[in-house]
Parts: sequence; structure tokens; C-alpha cells
Amino acid sequence: MARPYAHLLSPGRIGALELRSRILMTPMGTNQERGDGHLGEGILDYYEARARGGVALVIAGVAAITWPEGACNPNQAALSDDRFLPDWIELAKRCHRHGAKAAAQLQHASKVAQEDVKAGRPMWVPSLPEAKTGDLFAELSREELAKATSAYRAPGAKVAYHVMSEGDVAFLVERFADAAQRAQRAGLDGVELHAGHGYVLSAFLSPASNRRSDRYGGALENRARFLVEAIRAVRARVGADFAVWCRLDAKELRIPGGISEEDARRTAELAEAAGADAVHVSAYADPTLAMAFTEAPLVHQPAGFLPFAEAIKKRLRIPVIAVGRLEPELADEAIRDGRCDFVAMGRKLLADPELPRRLAEGRAGDARPCIYAYRCVGNVFLREASRCVVNPELGREAELAPRPAPARRRVAVIGGGPAGLELARRAALRGHAVVLHERERALGGRARLAARLDPESARFVAWLEAGARAAGVEIRLGAEASARSLAGGARDVFVVATGARRAPTAVSAPEGAPRVEPVEQLGELLDELSARRHVVVSGSDVIAVRAAEALAVAGHAVTLLELGAFAPEMGLPRRWRAADALARLGAVRVKGVTGVRPVAGGVEVRTAEGGRVLACDLIVEASGLEADEALVHALRAEGADVHAIGDSRGPRYLEAALLDAARLANEL
Repeated sequence: MARPYAHLLSPGRIGALELRSRILMTPMGTNQERGDGHLGEGILDYYEARARGGVALVIAGVAAITWPEGACNPNQAALSDDRFLPDWIELAKRCHRHGAKAAAQLQHASKVAQEDVKAGRPMWVPSLPEAKTGDLFAELSREELAKATSAYRAPGAKVAYHVMSEGDVAFLVERFADAAQRAQRAGLDGVELHAGHGYVLSAFLSPASNRRSDRYGGALENRARFLVEAIRAVRARVGADFAVWCRLDAKELRIPGGISEEDARRTAELAEAAGADAVHVSAYADPTLAMAFTEAPLVHQPAGFLPFAEAIKKRLRIPVIAVGRLEPELADEAIRDGRCDFVAMGRKLLADPELPRRLAEGRAGDARPCIYAYRCVGNVFLREASRCVVNPELGREAELAPRPAPARRRVAVIGGGPAGLELARRAALRGHAVVLHERERALGGRARLAARLDPESARFVAWLEAGARAAGVEIRLGAEASARSLAGGARDVFVVATGARRAPTAVSAPEGAPRVEPVEQLGELLDELSARRHVVVSGSDVIAVRAAEALAVAGHAVTLLELGAFAPEMGLPRRWRAADALARLGAVRVKGVTGVRPVAGGVEVRTAEGGRVLACDLIVEASGLEADEALVHALRAEGADVHAIGDSRGPRYLEAALLDAARLANEL
């Protein structure tokens, strides 16, 4: 019988670099580094967790070659000076101790160097960019907008450009070579030259941003000259035994006159001839358009970039690295069929750093699934540290590292939603005896609604339940527990995770008013509503937005009454996708709503401009949640040691609920 994932888990080589499998950790900007160019303990813990989890090669993202000049994040690692060497020596040691190899991705941010804007320095570009406006900031709250644009509001900030001379190109070629040599001296195993995503090398490669008339502009061979010279310079410094490769955009989407697929294939050939050991195939899109971001570089479509990698591989003798939402099964098949040689994973390894090890041990089903909520990259847009909705340990590896409990305690968890399940699982794994009480006949709580609407969320809810059962949690379904019965049950500690409750309304619907249903009934409503209806969804949090989208997909005429910011709980790229979906489906959004009241034939909506009545057949109520602390108070009255987590403390949603659970589990 063939070994599962035999091709994905087989050894491979990039130049002289021998790797234990074909799974690489893709380089990502995380904003988790220190603000002075040093890596810092937090990001080292982050990379070590992925090395420990079995990945073959950790590629540390966006190491600035001229830091602080040319940096894109306020907290970004540097390889621009020898004072940073100790950090990279430590990274190499941490990866190597777990059998993984380590590399650095070398970068100069060019026209997206926000740290240059913040400092009042001109951004280095091949040609003056054309002025463009887009909708990138359209769905940000006021607070988020302030964070996202903080660089532009800093004292002395200025948007200015410096068109690079040939001497400037030569200067940066040497800085790429300097940084690569430092990486080699630090004990790293290779470097990736970032020639994609709008950074300086790709800015020269793209005919849309490179309109030069000298030997670095015009024909493709001229536009690729900078990259070719950088590869040759790096190779000359580090020799043949140090792995060197580049990341390329296979295509620039929504950019008229941008990089074409044929451009990319020819550039890959030139990179190979210059001495590259591999080509890492990505893509790019108009950075001013919100929806474009999840087309490229962070592709939402499963295996969206694999055809690009396959086409480039047909032109090369060196290995090709594919990236972009590749499930392990498909990745294994792609390597088997010769469509690529290696697979770089990002979001999957953020959700579960142990994924490669689980695959190798035949435990693929134990892997925590990514739900593509995009908090990881959404935070970076807001100049905050990357986090993960489903994995609270991301960026908190030291704080939340699992460890045995000092004493075994008897723990009662009340509520089987995500917070309760995660707390129960973690507490049981620490050695506690855990009983989980859930009044419904099924686990998942309000997350069951998300599971109904989204297959990725369904996978995660199933993973939570399976994880709790596998950890040895005793689960009791279908019985509502009272404070008195619980307190008399010989438990040492009680954790209330019963979720939020909907605040009672004092307004009664008049005769002839539309039917009003809570959003929790959405699943039943979707089954029931056969004919097209005019539906109003009242609320603007993630649940309201997803409900509006689901109803619109089902063919109903939907109006979303936004009683606050648009789904601030969603990571920005997911929010952009939701807004785009509502627009494409013809849903109407009413912003700035201050009041909603059912009236005969519809709903009265109040905004700053006054009131008006919207006709509708059905109102789906998705607002008005509040903390439900009744059981907490009742247990405390019985003298119990009790804690509340998740929505029981007020609407906190999945990310905050899981973080609550993880932190409390480590304290028990």
C-alpha cells in the first residue's frame, strides 16, 4: 500500500540544499519583529514552532536589505548590517535543532516602502508611478483607518519618489549580495530574492511600472537585467554550495500592461541562466483595489497559482516552488505529476505549525484547519502583529506553550461552543479531568450557524469536537445544568462558556408588521424560504454580514441595516470579499443606522438624515447581543471557583473566544 503523501514527504534538493520533504514555509510579512530591525524573541519562537512541526525549510519573510530605507512594515527584520547577524545565527540554530533548514527572503519595498514615507524619505522606483485611487480603505472603521494610514500622518511624513539611476541599481545589487553573504555567515542555508509583489525587482520587471528608456527598461531582457545582475552578484559572493532562488510574479492581475504569463516564463529562464537554483511562483494584482488582494498575492481560489507554476516548470530544468492554498492531497498529486517540485505553505502553517509532522505520522485529520478568515494578513494592513483566528498561539508561542498542569483538577465546562470546546480540550491535554455540559443535542453553539454557511468553518467546528473527545473530555449533551446541580457535583473549578444572549426588546411589532426572526434561525429560514423574499438583516457584525450574504446567495432581495462598522471582526481581506459579494449579489447596504423598528408592511429605519420605511417580508435580527452572566453569578453564590470565557462575557466572536480559552486553560 502506497504511503500517504509519499511525494510531498519525499526528500528534495534546491541546488546543493538537501531538504527532508517538499513542504516549505512560505515567507510572509508578519510585523512581529522588533522595531529596530532585529528579529526578537517572539518571531524566533514563531519560526521555531514551524521548524519543530516538521517543515523542511523555513523561509523568513521580507528581510530588508537597506533597513530602515526601503522597509514596508514598522516591525521588519533586517539583513542590512552586521549588527543583525546574532539574530539570524539564532534563527539558524533554532531551525537546525529540529531538522529543518532556514533561509531569508531578501527585499527592498520600493513604491510600497511605507517606512520611507513615515520618515520623509523618497521611495526608490524605476519610473514615477501613475496616480491611482482605489477602494482599499473603503470598509475600514475610523480607528482602523487611523492605524492603516499612520505612516502618512507621522511628523515629517511625505510621499515622494526617487527615480533610480543606473548607479542606484548597482548600489542595490551590491546590497542584495551583502545581505546574502550575511545570511550565509549566519549559518542560514539559502536566500530568496523577492522579485514579486510590487517590490523593487518586480517594479523593474513590470512594463506597467517600468517605463525607462535606458538599458533597464523597454524589452523584457532589459527589465529583467536588475534581477539577473542581483542573482549573479549574490552567486559570486556565496558560491555554488549556498542555495539561491527568486520569487516571481507569474502574472499581474487587474494591472493594464503589467507582467504577462509569457513575460514571467521568459524571466524564469533568465533567472535560471543567471544561476538561480529554483523559482518560487506567485502573482500580483492592483494594490489599490481591495478585492484584488485575494486574487493575488494572497489567492483565495484553491490552487489558484498552480497552473502558473506548471507552465513555468515546463520551461526550466531547476525546481519550481508552487504556492497558493494548496491542500496536502493536491500538493502531493502535483509533485507526483511533475507540475511543481516543492510546495510553500503559509496560512496552513499559521493555523497548525504541526501539519507536516501530522502528515508524516498519518494523522492528517488531527491538523487544525485554516478557515481563511485573513486575520493573519489583515493585521499587517493595520500595522499590527499578525494573528490567527483559529490558532491563538500564533505570535504567543511562549505565552501559550502547552505544559502539564502542576496538579490535576476536576473541571466542569458549561457550554459546547468554540470557547468551551477549546478550553475543555486544552485543559484535558494538561492533565485535568474535564466534563463538558451542553444543553443542546449537538456541539458547536452559535458556530453551527457559521458551519452551515461556510465549509471551512464546518471543518473547524468538527475539529474542535474531535479534539475535545480525543483529549478525553467527558461530553454530556441535552441537559441544561443549574448552578445548584453543578456546585454539588464534586468539581474543583467551573468554566462558563454558555455564549451571549439576545437582549429583550421592549418594542412589540404592530399588526401587519413583517415576521421577525433571530439570526440563529437562519439555517431553518434558508430551508423554509422557497420563494424570493424581501429580507432585511438588522446588524453589521460578522454574523449579520454572513447572514446577508447567505440570503442573497439563496436568491432573496436583501437589505443590510448597518448598526455600526461593517464586520470589524473580519480580517480585512475577508471583509473586502464580503462587501464585494454583497455588491455583486445586489444586496443593499444602509450605513449609519441608529434605530430600527418594525412597522406595518416593513421596517422604519433611522439614520442621521432622518427616518424612512423600507418594505420587506422578513426581518432577521442580528444585533442586540449582550453578556449572559446569570450562571456565573449563581455559581459564585454557591461558593464555586468559576470563570467566564467567550461570548458569556459579551459578544467576543471566535478569535477572542479561543484566546480566552487558551489563556484560562494555561492558568488552571
